[in-house]
Amino acid sequence: MARVLDQLRQQDVEFDFVLTGQHYDYELSRSFIKELSLPEPNSCFQLKNSTPASQIGEIMTNLEPILKNASIRVLLIQGDTNSMLATALTGAKLGVPVAHIEAGLRSYDWRMPEEHNRRMVDHISDLLFAPTEASKRNLIDEHVHGEVFVTGNTVIDAVNHYVSLAEKSSDILKRVPFRDFCFVTFHRKENVDSPEVLREFVDSLTELEVPAVFPVHPRTDHRIREFGLYQNLASSSHIYLLPPIGYFDSLVLMKACQFILTDSGGLQEEATSSSIRKPVIVLRPSTERPEAVEAGFARIGGVTKHTILDAVHEIQKKSLVLPEQSPFGDGRAAERIVRTIREKFG
Repeated sequence: MARVLDQLRQQDVEFDFVLTGQHYDYELSRSFIKELSLPEPNSCFQLKNSTPASQIGEIMTNLEPILKNASIRVLLIQGDTNSMLATALTGAKLGVPVAHIEAGLRSYDWRMPEEHNRRMVDHISDLLFAPTEASKRNLIDEHVHGEVFVTGNTVIDAVNHYVSLAEKSSDILKRVPFRDFCFVTFHRKENVDSPEVLREFVDSLTELEVPAVFPVHPRTDHRIREFGLYQNLASSSHIYLLPPIGYFDSLVLMKACQFILTDSGGLQEEATSSSIRKPVIVLRPSTERPEAVEAGFARIGGVTKHTILDAVHEIQKKSLVLPEQSPFGDGRAAERIVRTIREKFG
């Protein structure tokens, strides 16, 4: 949303910026506000609960008095998190039009909480900003009631804008003991909460023939320790473990690495940016970003050691020629979104 906020400021559109508090770790929330030079939030919630259902209820309760402000014309949200579901539901119940950025993504994997969220959000949104024609078709096929616009994804806007600044300000590469490495992230509930899947991931990393840089998400760290797998990683000389990192450090590692292993949706898109252009192995049986696969950037690695290492070997033995352009837009999505908002709401 950073580039959208910049466009709102540039076009002198008044807005309130709300931080829901779903991510309580500094590197996963407040660090982004500082790094991206965002304004301080008008409202910042501190959630008392940790379960998804209770967090959704708490966010709705905190958000209701803000949205009752008569000057609020439209509620602008992005993505598929519990925060987005809570926010969209609150807007729908209060009669505030909801505009969903990154609409129409589908993995068709019902084990993913994000799949539940994005489907519900799309069906209660009034404006749907789809990143691609494929995501637009998903929305039309589902007969959503809102109006659909293809804009590209603001993720690409952000990477293109911030990558040079990240390279100037981040010192992460000075801490990494390898010159050639792959970049690893995984944190999704359906992966890390399963002892069987998590062991397959850990075994894959320990058997990699290339060094790995692995910033460990708090949820992943907790499960790795709980399932007795931490020492397997910590004792491997070719695996460099890091605590959660900020956006700029992540951009620099993506740009410097050979390839990416991840279950993140956002990283699948960021890797296709003309500023990054790296192959990605998706640590899932499916992806809601099939455009990345079709363009040649991503491969489905699955959730077993055998399939993951096969995907790694396939990347390593081929001389990949990746497209110059991202399938997720030209980096001007935020401009299109704000222009549409102004046309619709004045």
